[in-house]
Formats: sequence, C-alpha cells, structure tokens
Amino acid sequence: MPGRPADRPRVPEAVLREWWLPFADYLEGERRYSPLTLRNYRISFEDFYGWLHAAGLWTAAGLDGLNPRDMRDFVIEAQHRYSARTLHNHVSGLRSLIRFWMRRERIRRDPFLGLPLPKFSKALPRFLTEEQMKRLLLGPQRLLENGAVDAFTAWRDRLVMELLYGAGLRVSELVNLDYGMIDMSAGVARIVGKGRKERLCPIGTLALAVLKKFRNDFATHNAGASDPVVISEKFQRLSAAQIRQVLRRYLVLADLPSDITPHKLRHSYATHLLNAGADLRLVQELLGHAQLTTTQVYTHVSIARLQEIYAKAHPRS
Repeated sequence: MPGRPADRPRVPEAVLREWWLPFADYLEGERRYSPLTLRNYRISFEDFYGWLHAAGLWTAAGLDGLNPRDMRDFVIEAQHRYSARTLHNHVSGLRSLIRFWMRRERIRRDPFLGLPLPKFSKALPRFLTEEQMKRLLLGPQRLLENGAVDAFTAWRDRLVMELLYGAGLRVSELVNLDYGMIDMSAGVARIVGKGRKERLCPIGTLALAVLKKFRNDFATHNAGASDPVVISEKFQRLSAAQIRQVLRRYLVLADLPSDITPHKLRHSYATHLLNAGADLRLVQELLGHAQLTTTQVYTHVSIARLQEIYAKAHPRS
C-alpha cells in the first residue's frame, strides 16, 4: 500500500493517541495482527485523516458524525490514487476502525452503512511449472561447479528456494524460521504465520536433505534452538530483501521471468499439490489460510491445467 500522499498533512500526535493507538493495541494484542498489517492499517488511517482534514470534515468530534455521503466522496476520490485491490483493503481497514469505536460507543452511527466494499477482480496466481522449478533449483549447483559462488552460498541459496517451494513458506515465515521450530526426525516445522497462528508444515524429503547438509557442513556452531536457519556468511539472519535477491539471481540463470517473487514459489507449491490430487482442505491447512475461499483460487489454476491436458490428450476434445 502506498504511503501518505505528499500533500496530505501529518496526523497530530493527539489524534493518533485518541483514535489510532487504542485500535492498534486491540489489533496487536487481541487480533494478533502482524507488524506489516498494523503498518498498512495505520497508513490507511493517516491517509483518511488527511482527506478529512483537506475536505474540512475533521472536527473536534473526530470520527464521530461522519455520514455515508462523506464515505462515498472519499471512495470516489481515492479511486484515482489506488488500485482496486488496494482501495478494497484501504476501506476494509477503515470499516474495522469505525466498528471498533462503535463498540466502545465513541461513534454513534456507522458512516459505512449501505456502502459496499469496492470490488476488484482476483487475478489467478502465477506459478512455475514443475519443469521450471527443477531448472530453478539446479541453479546453485551450476554456479558452484562454474566457480561463480562458494559452497556456503550455493547450499544456502538452494536451502532458501527448497523451503519456499518444498514447504510452501511465506518469506516472513522463512526469515523467522529457527532450528528449534524444526523436528528433523519427523521432517516437520512448526510455523508461526499470519496473525501469529501456528501450523505444522511438512518439509519435503529433498528440502530436508539440503537443510541437514547445510546445518552439518556450514552451521555446526550456529544451529541452536534460537538460531536462524537461513543465514548470511556472517551467520546473521537473512532479511526478506536478501531472500528476494537470492531468488532473482537464479531466475536469470534459469531464463525465467524476473518478476517471479518468492511468494510465487508458494503459489507453485499449492498448485502442484492440487494438480497431484491433494485435498483442498489439506492444502488450506498447509498454507495456513484462515478461509477456504483464499485457497480456492488455486483450484482455478488446477482446473485450467486439467483442461489443457484434456485438450491435448483426448480424441474428443
């Protein structure tokens, strides 16, 4: 989500203390939202305040006293600055804020009443084919054989991609993965995902083999329960930006689209599971999705793949 527009005033500290901080405490303490989600909600609030201030609608009553016409005007203006998806998320966050204060009787009427959430079309998730994934995962070994990288870098980079794809991890989950969260004998990791919800995630046989190799050869003295799994040469935890950089190197090497992100490897993980006949609810559990509808988008990809196979193989297609 974009930051606060340059021409919008900053939110005064008094306004933040009165209208934002109690809501933020609720989101973090009771709803267990992640720091990134809290940041996005705050950006939504700051932008909304800026619009209200510019429109002369911010008074001593704060958020109380706004009406549906005000909200419609805000949405109409915001459509020129945000994508449909971002605006949807923006308005959804503001509705949560309004309802929070309504439950505490600070706001008497819901200004979003009767105003539907802005709609957006959900694009099918991009993913790599199984053949493309094989090419990608062979990249570190190719560079090692050519002398372009050392053994530490080659095995670490392979581990990064194996865990993103072989375990379907989000980047943030991989960044925060410690050795104490992994049962090596069972091949299972305890992952703390969105909303700090925990799930058990199987690690594929190949990913587990790479993990054991990396730990035994390169992280012998840095593999305690609280030590990070993916590390730099200085044994520091890799950042999300560094993980994205790792992936970009091997996308170029494998002649794959450079805009493939680490999250697309998670998409590939889910799609390949469904293509192989995995149950949708099982995939939901593995991905850590709270709602089945979030996982169902992958079924469209799988159906498209089945139709493609049918069209090529069936004589009556």
